[in-house]
Amino acid sequence: MEEKARQLDSYWSMDTGDALGMLETSKDGLSSAEAAGRLARYGPNVLETSKRRGTISLFFGQFKSPIILILVFAAVLSLFLKDVADATIILVIIFLSGALGFWQEKGAADAVAKLLAIVQVKATVVRDGEQSEVPLSEVVPGDVVVLDAGDMIPGDGLVLDSKDLFVDQATLTGETFPVKKDPARVDAGAPLAQRKNTVFMGTHVVSGDALALVVKTGKSTEFGSVSERLKTRREETEFERGIKHFGYLLMEVTLVLVILIFAINVAFHKPVLDSLLFSLALAVGLTPQLLPAIISVNLSKGARVMASHKVIVKRLASIENLGSMNIFCSDKTGTLTEGKVRLDSSVDIEGAKSDRTMLYAYLNSSFETGFANPIDDSIRAAEVDRTGYEKLDEVPYDFKRRRLSILVEKNGEAILISKGATDGVLDSCARAETPGGEIVDIGGVKESIEKRYADYSNDGLRTLGVAYKDIDGQKKISADDEKDMVFLGMVTLFDPPKTDIQETVKDLEGLGVKLKMITGDNRLVAASVARAVGIEEPKVLTGEEMYGMSESSLARRVDEIDIFAEIEPNQKEHLIKAMQKAGNTVGYMGDGINDAPALHAADASLSVDSGVDVAKEAADFVLLEKDLSVLIDGVKSGRMTFANTMKYVFMATSANFGNMFSMAGASLFLKFLPLLPGQVLLTNLMTDFPEITIATDRVDPELIETPHRWDISFIKKFMLVFGLLSSVFDFATFGVLLLVLNANEVQFHTGWFIESVISASIIVLVIRTRRPFYRSRPSKYLFTATILVGIVVIALPYTPLAHWLGFKPLPAIFYPLLFGIVVLYIASAEIAKRFFYRWVTW
Repeated sequence: MEEKARQLDSYWSMDTGDALGMLETSKDGLSSAEAAGRLARYGPNVLETSKRRGTISLFFGQFKSPIILILVFAAVLSLFLKDVADATIILVIIFLSGALGFWQEKGAADAVAKLLAIVQVKATVVRDGEQSEVPLSEVVPGDVVVLDAGDMIPGDGLVLDSKDLFVDQATLTGETFPVKKDPARVDAGAPLAQRKNTVFMGTHVVSGDALALVVKTGKSTEFGSVSERLKTRREETEFERGIKHFGYLLMEVTLVLVILIFAINVAFHKPVLDSLLFSLALAVGLTPQLLPAIISVNLSKGARVMASHKVIVKRLASIENLGSMNIFCSDKTGTLTEGKVRLDSSVDIEGAKSDRTMLYAYLNSSFETGFANPIDDSIRAAEVDRTGYEKLDEVPYDFKRRRLSILVEKNGEAILISKGATDGVLDSCARAETPGGEIVDIGGVKESIEKRYADYSNDGLRTLGVAYKDIDGQKKISADDEKDMVFLGMVTLFDPPKTDIQETVKDLEGLGVKLKMITGDNRLVAASVARAVGIEEPKVLTGEEMYGMSESSLARRVDEIDIFAEIEPNQKEHLIKAMQKAGNTVGYMGDGINDAPALHAADASLSVDSGVDVAKEAADFVLLEKDLSVLIDGVKSGRMTFANTMKYVFMATSANFGNMFSMAGASLFLKFLPLLPGQVLLTNLMTDFPEITIATDRVDPELIETPHRWDISFIKKFMLVFGLLSSVFDFATFGVLLLVLNANEVQFHTGWFIESVISASIIVLVIRTRRPFYRSRPSKYLFTATILVGIVVIALPYTPLAHWLGFKPLPAIFYPLLFGIVVLYIASAEIAKRFFYRWVTW
């Protein structure tokens, strides 16, 4: 075995037959049973183990917060000091809070896993002598894989058979252009870039097809061995950055208040251990413990809603980005247009119908073996007789040359035929053929050809140039042969706009999302399509003009541009980053090989289920149907998800900050702790309970109409205004308890616990909307949960748990007074809300 492993370390120097024998396989592939055994032996074909945690890990993960751990330590210390009641209460409430978070996150994780399984990227392998699709993670050494244009290569291996196979391996070697691969044996000492018979995991097929033997998988691959060096951590989403900054805010406020309250209580000679437990409990009280669970539930609900509209969410945090998106970039073909390219005509250099141009275009399209595209499909659909022609060689299309060349032979005569972007084909020509068959210098007719090309483009027609050259005696060609060619004519094609696209573009604009077209087509065609879909007087910037601009000047220009035309693939990513630099949240939709970098750079990236693997892998969302109208639902869903998340943030920070401030004030004049540590935790748990239903809540239309982002400054102001307002009515409750009821310690704890939970729960119904609360109905689940909490809290002092929790029944007069305080609190919050949103914008 060690000898085999040593020899396979330089497998590129082996004959394919020897490699097949060494791996105990054949071109007919492995049996399913053998593949299963090898998967168990070698492990999943992944560079990293799955990040999804198991049930046990997820459960214990709810208790990893440092504050929770300190509380657990404090509870154990209480047990050591024989204060069993407080210790038990603290531990029970910590457990219930963690169990609640676990239940929510587990449900969310399970739902998302089911959705992700729908769009799992797969590889085509030969198993049991037949081709079948398996997830990339299940490819094993010894598998024979079938590769086509757009496929991701699932492992390192040898090319067994190939036909015009070109692979983009820039991620490993930095090579600018795709590399041709074939089964020829390579010397054992050949560096990575020179192993022409080898394909590598993490790269992808640009054109052609092949049969390859997988030799290495997972971390044993070249990509795996350098993954730590090559790994580029994807930038945080706007939403993730917001959560992080929000966390910093909570840490600052919590640290200051906890130290202050602990110091005050110790200074007033209250028990040090009780004061410590009280301060730590308050720290938990200010921390929105359920925020991770609330976010997970909100996002998973958003994912399920989007799935019902045939959009699969691969990266949950991007749902929020989709909602905050204010620029959406898209190609035109298949997104703004039908994507069903129709052949319009084939003409000579004077614009007359030409069967000869059609024949040569048909030969080029019908013999090409690169990635499938609607243009060649439409040409191949024409009825043209190619009898007698035989293909000899091919130079695949690339995005720099922008043309495809085929070498064909008939009756012993070889002809090189090129087809592609008209200006790209013209650049390769020295001569042109007239309708009468005369060969003339290109200089005399080039201007008229370019004018006709412009006229076709202005009419919205996609135009391809066709050229040829007789090269008898050659059996192979390369890009170097594309010179001194004869321009024959043009093929025009038409891709009509989608019937409902104008309405969709208007709907996007109504949501504050500006559509920008990024296309490789010429500026005239792009502008024509833009006008057809409702973009009046579009402003255009070309790829050539971009090359003369600095990053900063491009960032200043992108907002005013509607169409980026004649764009090369590497420029798409630069455009996305320039828009982000200008302060935008950018969405991008693409389904081609050349879209992957831009998809990776975008804040919210979308591909389609019919797109190539490399695009689907890079995308955050996969559309099961290529219909831009579903994006409208996605944007609305994202905004609803964000709005409901922010409702919890506003409630938790304002109410909890108010409680902290009240605790600090009460500590100055009370001879006892305002609440026992366990009671503080119970308050936090009870006020959080209704919030688990926040994902179901209705969202006011005005919160969906425009994009919103995290605004820490706004949250601070909200926390201060509504937190201090909450504290005013806490002190009113203190006055009622101490001055009216002459409450003792237990009665004070009971009364403030009831008022604190009820007011914090009820106020959610007020601050959840910018409208008067009676004009914005909450969901039935949120309303029911709020009422239920109120009933439980009022009943708690009358239950057998009361003594254990440190509560006792209160005089009947307390409840009408409590009702009055809550009503005044609601009325004050309504007034404060009206002025707050008038003075503070978000």
